[in-house]
Amino acid sequence: MSGVRLAVTMMISRTPLRVSFCGGGSDLASYYRNSAEGGCVTSMSLAAYVHVTVNKRFGDDIRLSYSRTEIVDDFEGLEHELVREAMRMTGVTSGVEITTIADIPSRGTGLGSSSAVTVGLLNALHRFKGNDVSPEELASQACQIEIDILGQPIGKQDQYGCAMGGINHIRFLPNDEVIIEPLNLTDEIYERIENEFALIYTGLTRSANETLKEQNSKNEVNSEILDLMCQQARSARDLLKSGDLAALGALLNETWQMKKKLASGISIPEIDELYQVLLDCGASGGKLLGAGGGGFILFHADSEARQRIEQTLPDHRILTLKLEDRPSRMIFDSRDLV
Repeated sequence: MSGVRLAVTMMISRTPLRVSFCGGGSDLASYYRNSAEGGCVTSMSLAAYVHVTVNKRFGDDIRLSYSRTEIVDDFEGLEHELVREAMRMTGVTSGVEITTIADIPSRGTGLGSSSAVTVGLLNALHRFKGNDVSPEELASQACQIEIDILGQPIGKQDQYGCAMGGINHIRFLPNDEVIIEPLNLTDEIYERIENEFALIYTGLTRSANETLKEQNSKNEVNSEILDLMCQQARSARDLLKSGDLAALGALLNETWQMKKKLASGISIPEIDELYQVLLDCGASGGKLLGAGGGGFILFHADSEARQRIEQTLPDHRILTLKLEDRPSRMIFDSRDLV
C-alpha cells in the first residue's frame, strides 16, 4: 500500500511578560530622540508567559486562535494585525495554524503582554521557517511591527523587556540604538526580590492608547519630569545591585507620584484608594504598571506588611514577583524528535 507521508512541523515559543521598576515613558521616541542622553528603564522579566504555537496545516489556509478564532485563505485577511505583520515579516504566509495562550489576561494589565505576543510570534515563525534569531533582533523586529508599521503610540521597553529575560537596565539612545545592561545580581538578592516584592491586580483593565497618545503629545512639556524619571531608573539599577530593596520601594512611590503628572487618566480614584490601602498596611511604596488606568500595582512590603495586605484585601489577586532569567525561547520543535 502506497501513500503520501505528511511532514508534521510544530513549534512552541515561550516569552516572559515584563515588570518595569522605573523609567517608563522615557522609552517613547518623542522623548529619547530629543534628550541628550536618551531614555532608560530598569525592568525585569516575569515568570508568567505568552506561549505561541505554530503548526503546519494540511491545506494552504490559515487558522488563528486567540480570544477568538479566524480562518482565512489569505493572511492579508487576518484581523489580528500583530499576527498578520509578523507573518509578512518572516515570510510564513500560508498553511499554518497559530495559537496564542497567555498566563495573565493579555490586554490592559501593564505587563507588556501585547509585545510578548509579537516577540513570541516572531520567534516561533522564524523557527518554523528554519531560522534562529537573537533576542535583540526579535525585540527590534517587534518594535518595527508595533511602532513603525502599525503606528501604535508605544515605546520600546516592552519588546526588549519581554525578549531579553533577566533584570536589565535598558537605554534608548537618541539615534534609536538600544543598549542592554544585564544586572547580574547575587542569588541572595534574587531571593529577596521574590520575597519582598509582589503584584496586586486592580481588577481593572483599560486600553493604553489614548493615555499614550496624550503623553506623546506632552513629552516636550514633560521633559523635566522624564529627565528625573530616567535618573530614578539609574537609581533603581544601583539599589538592586546593592540589595537596598526597601529604598527601592520608596523610590517606586516617588516615580508613581511623578508618573501621574504625565497625562490624565493614568490613575483613577479606585486605583488611588487601593494604593493607599497598601501604604496603610505598611508597604514601603509601589507604582501602577503600564500606561495607566488599570492592571497591576507593583509594591514592596516586608513579611508582616504583606500579611496585613492579604488579610485586608482578601478578594484581590496577589502574585509573587518571580524572575524569569531566560529570554524568549523555543520550548518545543517537532523536528528535534526526528
